[in-house]
Amino acid sequence: MTTVHAGSATGAATEWTQLANNAQLVDLLKSSGLQVDNQLTQISQLTEQIHNQLKIYENMLQNTAQLPDHIWGQVAGDLNQLRAIVDQGQGIAFSMGNADDVLQQRFKSYVDLKENLPTGESFSSSYQSWSDTNRNTIASTLKAASLTADQFDSEESTMAAFRSMSESSDGQMKALQVGHKIAAQQVAQMQKLRGLVSQQMTMMGTWLQTEQSDKDLAQVRREKFFAPANRGIPTGQMMEPRW
Repeated sequence: MTTVHAGSATGAATEWTQLANNAQLVDLLKSSGLQVDNQLTQISQLTEQIHNQLKIYENMLQNTAQLPDHIWGQVAGDLNQLRAIVDQGQGIAFSMGNADDVLQQRFKSYVDLKENLPTGESFSSSYQSWSDTNRNTIASTLKAASLTADQFDSEESTMAAFRSMSESSDGQMKALQVGHKIAAQQVAQMQKLRGLVSQQMTMMGTWLQTEQSDKDLAQVRREKFFAPANRGIPTGQMMEPRW
């Protein structure tokens, strides 16, 4: 199973705030939008794979007293990868919300366009809402299995928690059920996040098109204003020196 990294999205978040050149900022946003969409597609597919694989493990455990160590090692790997996927989703949400904040600070035309959003909210606040909802949902799922959100925050704590649960068949089943539920939640949440990113990039595209149209119109007006006056010689008039 392959690992998907959201490095270009999370790494760009800091870079966006440091770009002094507005043209560079816009170019980076356009290229990052495509990368983020591709990442979310890969993450969603990987989450589906983990979701299905954990279900297979659950069925295996129903037919045996306890999963052998080599199988449980695969389970633990999938569960840890699921934790990494959650982190990647949070990173993308933070990054895209950060981009929204930077655009609002730099461009009044972007702020004006955002006032027409049907929700009346900024994308930044929408990403924060998504992030909070996702974290709270995971926390409640973990709590139902007597686990805490802190135990799902790092690879070390996650592996330690599931290693402890692997010591009994009941613990293994509980770990698989928790992983299965979280995977199912992430499939739905990544679809929502992808929809939010798509909506944001569509609006950015509209804004960029409007900005370019305004620039083109301004250029035409400048060229017309500074164009030399037409001093052609009327028909029938003899050209002669004037001094």
